[in-house]
Amino acid sequence: MIPAQRQKYNEQFTNDKYKRFILKLEEDFVKIPFRVAETPVFIPKALKEKLIAAGEEIIYLIKQPNFKELTQASIPTEWNVPNENEQPHFLTFDFGICKNEAGELTPMLIEMQGFPSLYAFQIHLANTFRKCFEIDSSTNHFLNGFDEEKYIKLFKEVIIGKHQPHEVALMDVDAPNQKTAIDFFVTAKMLGIKILSLEDIKKVGKQLFYEENGKQIQLKRIYNRLIFDEVANNTELFENSFDPRTELDIEWVTHPNWFYRISKFTMPFLKSEFIPETIFLNKLKAIPTDLENYVLKPLFSFAGLGVIIDLTETDLTNIKDPENWILQRKVVYEPVVQSPNGGVKVEIRMMYLWPDGGEPQLCINLARLSKGKMIGVRYNADFDWVGGTIGFMEE
Repeated sequence: MIPAQRQKYNEQFTNDKYKRFILKLEEDFVKIPFRVAETPVFIPKALKEKLIAAGEEIIYLIKQPNFKELTQASIPTEWNVPNENEQPHFLTFDFGICKNEAGELTPMLIEMQGFPSLYAFQIHLANTFRKCFEIDSSTNHFLNGFDEEKYIKLFKEVIIGKHQPHEVALMDVDAPNQKTAIDFFVTAKMLGIKILSLEDIKKVGKQLFYEENGKQIQLKRIYNRLIFDEVANNTELFENSFDPRTELDIEWVTHPNWFYRISKFTMPFLKSEFIPETIFLNKLKAIPTDLENYVLKPLFSFAGLGVIIDLTETDLTNIKDPENWILQRKVVYEPVVQSPNGGVKVEIRMMYLWPDGGEPQLCINLARLSKGKMIGVRYNADFDWVGGTIGFMEE
């Protein structure tokens, strides 16, 4: 998207360099099970400013006094966790890069989350790209005046809070074997906190403990990477550890309820040039005559599961729980990244940290490249120059 940067990068690229780059990424950590793209994305200043403006419009809604009331129905009754705090600690907004009617590049919101993303790995990824390839210093993976030192300081404030690192742990079901485990290991190295699987944590009264060198250490704060949908059919996991839905003497980063509040459920409440027309299916008064221009999405599924792209009236009428679905106008991605064998579509994830008692701060980004029908691994298995990457943005 910055032609000079793209040309310079493509001219220096070789498959051998890419292989060395992947080895460098994995060095001292773990093998990466997801696909890392061959290239970063070079984002011009005009598009960066639109991405920032789009994010600010969404945050305006989230900060409204009635936001919790608007989104209360998003939290499944069986997964409502007590002692919810007043704000999420993370905001991530995924934008497809498109062209508007004037022919200008513009972002369109695809997905949003009040849940952690690869907040540590993206720093490591950007640094490794710079080590292995020539990346112009006029671009930056950080935003909003952040540099690495300032970013890590804020990241520590958000994750550790007022506690000691040994009192804080990153938690997932089987943490070391998750697809995003490399982010966990980079986080632990960056912050000095523990990585714990659910079974490593035991409940005594309302308190949580883990064992180290034969000693029981109390956890005060959990950096939560556990998605309830992944354990919904296996809640006996809680029997040997703890049930997050019970009263606990623990601080959540971020509280699990925000996973539901800031999600596809939020999109029908947003009106902007950067937001595709979105409606809850149970609020639909008439079926659009141009259904080919819409996509049907389940509210409570992730990574593209359950999405119906080539939509028919029968698909709509067969939905038994329309309150759990949204109908959304299709976003037409522009193949703006030039690979050696054609254009590639891109999504940019704008990533915010929100410290306790502070304001949400845009810090860094994540990008995903796609040649398939949708962004995501299952739609891009047979392609190169696709996968996760980072945006280097024009200063």
